[in-house]
Amino acid sequence: MIRFYLKRLISDWEFKEGRRLTIGELAEKSKVARPTLSRILNQKGYNTTTDNLGRLCCFFNCRIEDLVEYIPDDSPLHENSKG
Repeated sequence: MIRFYLKRLISDWEFKEGRRLTIGELAEKSKVARPTLSRILNQKGYNTTTDNLGRLCCFFNCRIEDLVEYIPDDSPLHENSKG
């Protein structure tokens, strides 16, 4: 599963800038649709495009690993890939 750290990046941005960042403002400035941002923030394991990930990394001036992390699960598919 992919885990997003968007909430943490928003919080860090707000601390650094000294003001609140709304989802609407983030959508406008990052060019990622507001519903997509909402899903990333609220749906565990949401699947989005690499374009959206790139846009968010550009906005936050961060690396991809600051935005997402791969979390192994115990699904049969994952078990079969271990070799």
